[in-house]
Amino acid sequence: MNNYMTNGVCSDSIQFEIKDGKVYHVTFIGGCDGNTQGIAKLVEGMDVHDVISKLEGTDCDGRGTSCPDQLARALKAAL
Repeated sequence: MNNYMTNGVCSDSIQFEIKDGKVYHVTFIGGCDGNTQGIAKLVEGMDVHDVISKLEGTDCDGRGTSCPDQLARALKAAL
C-alpha cells in the first residue's frame, strides 16, 4: 500500500495500490468525502497511465491542484 501526503488540497493523504499496472484500493484521508469516494470508485482497476492522463492538471478553485490532480501526482511518484 502506498501513502502519498497531499499538498494544497483539503485531503491530507491518499492511500492506493498499483498492481500489474492497474490502480486499486484508492482511499483519500480527509477532503470532500463524496467526491473522493467517487474518484476512488471510478479509477478502481484502471490502467495507471490512463488515470494519470485523465486526472493530471485538474484544478480546484484556482489552487493549481485538486484531489484528482494529487492522485495523478501520487501515481506518478509511485512509478
